[in-house]
Amino acid sequence: MEENKTFENEEQKVEPAVPATEAPAPQEPAAEEETTVAETPEESVAPEKVEAETEEISVEQSETEEEPTEVPRTKEDVIERLKEIVARGGKVARHELEYLKQVYYHLHNTEVAATRDSYIAAGGLEEDFEPEVDPTEEAFKAEMSLIRELRAKDAATVESQKQENLKRKLEIIELVKSYGESPETADKNFDALKKLQAEWKEIKLVPAENATELWKNYQLYIERFYDNLHLNHEARMYDFKKNLEKKVQLCEAAERLADVEDPVSAFHQLQKLHQEFRETGPVENEKREGIWNRFKAASTAVNKRHQEHFEGLKAQEEENLTKKTALCEEAEKIMNGEYKTVNAWEAATKEVIELQAEWKTIGFAPRKMNAKIFERFRSACDNFFHSKSEFFKQMRETLSLNLEVKTKLAEEAEALKESTDWTSTSNKLVALQKKWKETGPVPHKVSDAIWKRFNEACNYFFERKNEATGAQRKEEEANLEQKNEIISQLEALLEKGEENVQQVVHELQDRWNEIGHVPFRKKDQIYKKYRAVLDRIYEELHVSARRRSVEQFRRSVAEKVGSELSRERQRLQNALEAKREEIKTYETNLSFFSAKSKSGNSLVAEIEKKVARLKEDLQLISEKLSAAREQERAESEKEEKAEDEA
Repeated sequence: MEENKTFENEEQKVEPAVPATEAPAPQEPAAEEETTVAETPEESVAPEKVEAETEEISVEQSETEEEPTEVPRTKEDVIERLKEIVARGGKVARHELEYLKQVYYHLHNTEVAATRDSYIAAGGLEEDFEPEVDPTEEAFKAEMSLIRELRAKDAATVESQKQENLKRKLEIIELVKSYGESPETADKNFDALKKLQAEWKEIKLVPAENATELWKNYQLYIERFYDNLHLNHEARMYDFKKNLEKKVQLCEAAERLADVEDPVSAFHQLQKLHQEFRETGPVENEKREGIWNRFKAASTAVNKRHQEHFEGLKAQEEENLTKKTALCEEAEKIMNGEYKTVNAWEAATKEVIELQAEWKTIGFAPRKMNAKIFERFRSACDNFFHSKSEFFKQMRETLSLNLEVKTKLAEEAEALKESTDWTSTSNKLVALQKKWKETGPVPHKVSDAIWKRFNEACNYFFERKNEATGAQRKEEEANLEQKNEIISQLEALLEKGEENVQQVVHELQDRWNEIGHVPFRKKDQIYKKYRAVLDRIYEELHVSARRRSVEQFRRSVAEKVGSELSRERQRLQNALEAKREEIKTYETNLSFFSAKSKSGNSLVAEIEKKVARLKEDLQLISEKLSAAREQERAESEKEEKAEDEA
């Protein structure tokens, strides 16, 4: 039964199928996170006042998400992994969740395909197949639903917390603003400001759309506060010194990130440093711009590597798209091909499977094209295998019809085998044998059995006939001896190697035809021997005749010039192409006959002889065409020489 190699048409659109014993390896998800901070790699936010170190950078802390520790091998493994995720509150990376979903439906679809193949192999029709309900699917969907609910609830909680944080930070800004309205209020509220700054640091996430403006306002009023602060100079300088030491440490940490191998990890570490840098108080006015530029330069280097990393991923995705497009074109070319034999279909199937294997080695295409290009490839594969299924379905129907015909012929032969009406029954059986040869092949697994049944019935009758006509046997033996003598004479002619023996051969053939029947069991053997020696003689005669024909043509074409010679060459060229097409047609038909069917072998042998004769004709035309071309070249050289002499 033909194996269905196409991708499964289920709700999950996965990559080309892998063997059922191996779950697909997880692939790196397409980047979904933000790839830039508030300042771009080349242009960080320049503060309106020197101490405004950076704009608010909205980089939310990602969930604590575990990577899968091992590849699930069964559907039950997938469900157990989902239960673990539910137990820890639904904390899971989205790409892992998609991967588990992909693995589950790959295993599910593989089981359905195997069940369908078994159903068809047992004699069922593919269109009647209906898969049984998978007992694990309900549990799988339930766990997935729980995880989605937990993730949605967690997201709602995070969003609510952001709003609370925003509200409190706005309150802090208003307090800082009020503390720094005058030198007196600044001096009075210095300790209170320190507490507000500490509280600000503890408050983390706020809505992304408010982050930058929120930070600018906070920094603005902090600077105004310090500008109005009238503490003693020594305390103020001490505060500036500590802030500078902290910011130098942050600069050094940011500079070390240039040596971190993973640019994505370095980028995320940089966000934490930015957070600390923002939350660290101001430094002396003359040092503010310098320390900020140092930190900004380190940030730019990290951001640039991060951007280049994702640009590289994008370029790789474009390259993957190009490769997958080429595979789609190849698959569509195979899909649109015409295949008329089993071998042709099998060769095309091998090519499609190789394309599917190559597809699995290529990574993702760009997000907006990934699903489209996969759907295009899968559609081409599906259409190919559907056409193949239809071909084999039609072929099975034809074989079944042929089997019905041959079964009836065998039954008719068995009904006649006990007959004693030798002449009439012989004619009927010969007619049945002819019809048998005209009927096409049958399913391979019953071919020998049905032939044996028919042949034994025929042999049984003819053996009884021979026994009943014992007086005729001596005559047949005498006829056999005469035919052996004719074969000996033909072999003697072949050994002499004479060319003009056609008349003698024709006379021997006439004598052969005049001789009556030989023993039934030996008729095929003697005839095969007779045909073999005749074929050898005619082959020799044909070669000699062809040689004479080519020489005669050379003499004839030597008298032709100009357009007449060109027309003769074109005629031969057309004849050559027509002969090739005829040979190709016969060779195509040869593949439809079963190699183990005796009646098929007989017809195949007959066609092969016809092909051999056509090839001899092709050789004769080729030699004549070569002679015509040689004559054209000679004419051309002659004309060129005449022009040179002129």
